[in-house]
Amino acid sequence: MGSGQLVTVFGAYGHTGRFVVAELAARGFVPVLSGRNARTLEELADEHGLEARPASVDDPALLDRALAGTAAVINCAGPFASTVGPVIEAALRARIPYLDVAAELEANLDTFAHYRERAREAGAVIVPAMAFFGGLGDLLATAAMGDWTEADEAHIAYALSNWHPTAGTRLSGTVSRERRGAHRLRYSGGKWERRTDAAPLLEWTFPEPMGPRPVIGEFTMADVVTVPQHLSIPDVTTYMTAEAARDVTAPHTPAPTATDESGRSNQTFLVDVVIRSGGAERRATAGGQDIYAVTAPLVAEALERVLTGRTKTVGVVSAGEIFDAPDFLHALAPHITLDLVSV
Repeated sequence: MGSGQLVTVFGAYGHTGRFVVAELAARGFVPVLSGRNARTLEELADEHGLEARPASVDDPALLDRALAGTAAVINCAGPFASTVGPVIEAALRARIPYLDVAAELEANLDTFAHYRERAREAGAVIVPAMAFFGGLGDLLATAAMGDWTEADEAHIAYALSNWHPTAGTRLSGTVSRERRGAHRLRYSGGKWERRTDAAPLLEWTFPEPMGPRPVIGEFTMADVVTVPQHLSIPDVTTYMTAEAARDVTAPHTPAPTATDESGRSNQTFLVDVVIRSGGAERRATAGGQDIYAVTAPLVAEALERVLTGRTKTVGVVSAGEIFDAPDFLHALAPHITLDLVSV
């Protein structure tokens, strides 16, 4: 457990940031609250008896102060296109691990492209997208691969009972759309494609009792960035249940509301991963409640493993690349149901 180690949470007062702060505290860490809004930060700090260190990505000195004396930093502040670079730079200066919960494709791609060599040479650990999108799918895909050294296809299908987006999700989506323009991204044949056609409407057969559901195909999320970074799979595709896709894009869908004492919404999820190689197929599935809330144990478990040396490598790394994927997933048992099946 954390044994009182200080961990900076940048964007601590955001919807996901609050879950992360609570999870870190429950694991024995001492969160140091940081972010751009000093007043909101102080209110949260007073509520939990924690230290607040306001900081802005435009002020390296304040960022350095926010990270001073801490064991690691977790970036929960979107839009990540604006925050990832400055916070990673601060982590490198402080010589501490950096983790984030970014689901923005462009921010994730930038992290791998811009910091891979620097982080490896410095022996630093940078784990992007250590969240529901990016981290969980990557761990499931890695576990499903098992002893395969390569595969033909990876398919990651998300079934969400609903998707009430946070303000941060909406803002990050807007930034991503502005960067992509009229294009959408797809990973096929070992490379990224910029496409202008509409994503296909398909049907995905989820495990029983859910069964067949309409999905938006090529609903490209952070897993499509993280998986090919370390698994030899030339075609990686993600899918989203059509109803949830409509929720998140509709302008008037309300934000998530708490339905239990932990602050979780009533949203449920199922992530179904299928890996195919030749005529063989392997599958891994995880289910749970609230994609924002489950991000907290994902990133906190990753942090614990980084700080206790239960890692495989250094540099800019995907979850399945740096951690023992099956062991990590089983450690999440209080938060997810898990089915790892090889066919």
